[in-house]
Amino acid sequence: MARKLAQLIKMEKNLMRSIEITARERKDVAKQLSLWGEANDDDISDITDKLGVLIFEIGELEDQFIDRYDQYRITIKSIRDIEGSVQPSRDRKQKITDQIAYLKYKDPQSPKINVLEQELVRAEAESLVAEAQLSNITREKLKTAFNYQFDSIREHSEKIALIAGYGKALLELLDESPVTPGETRPAYDGYEASKQIIIDAENALASWTFDSAVVRPTLSLAAHEDEYDVDDLADEAEHLQVTEQEWEAEQEGKVTA
Repeated sequence: MARKLAQLIKMEKNLMRSIEITARERKDVAKQLSLWGEANDDDISDITDKLGVLIFEIGELEDQFIDRYDQYRITIKSIRDIEGSVQPSRDRKQKITDQIAYLKYKDPQSPKINVLEQELVRAEAESLVAEAQLSNITREKLKTAFNYQFDSIREHSEKIALIAGYGKALLELLDESPVTPGETRPAYDGYEASKQIIIDAENALASWTFDSAVVRPTLSLAAHEDEYDVDDLADEAEHLQVTEQEWEAEQEGKVTA
């Protein structure tokens, strides 16, 4: 089990690395778009410059997404570590079971069988406690971990949607009506409007909260009243390592006793 979870964590790390690369390349694209626009007409130059600002902001959001998503990985890793600490008791119980089976086959009258059976009883008792704690902690951490992940996805997605909306508003300032050869296109007067669109976009991103989220899932099943608090989840992430160390210390104390 711990090995499978370790593989999941490794895949998540690769995913985060891909997002990090995407964020960096998106920022480069934003800069290149602005540079290309400078050599064009005034309206294209202004609008591509502002589009570059919005695209660069998407790259910034992807960096923030990585930071928040990492809280999910930290929590999942705590489950892996706890599974790893339980594995020795599983291995000990299995080893004793195999020894008993071997002796019963090779030497059914061996006095060691009784001794091993008593050891197996103690090993099963220790394993029972460890497995119960693992079960409880797994449920708690699994719920916390995916709350982190879905919160980060929800915030990221809605903020991306906001940027897309303001990006389309910028495009409305671009005069796409065709001109005939020799005809002069009307002078561009959208500087103030494009500037205000960027200001509005930044304000909308800064003021976004989960309470103001547009997309709200509806369930056909009976609705649950339970809600989680984002600040509580953040505190939980901060203390994950301490909690894990305390749990391991408790287990070591039981083994020593």
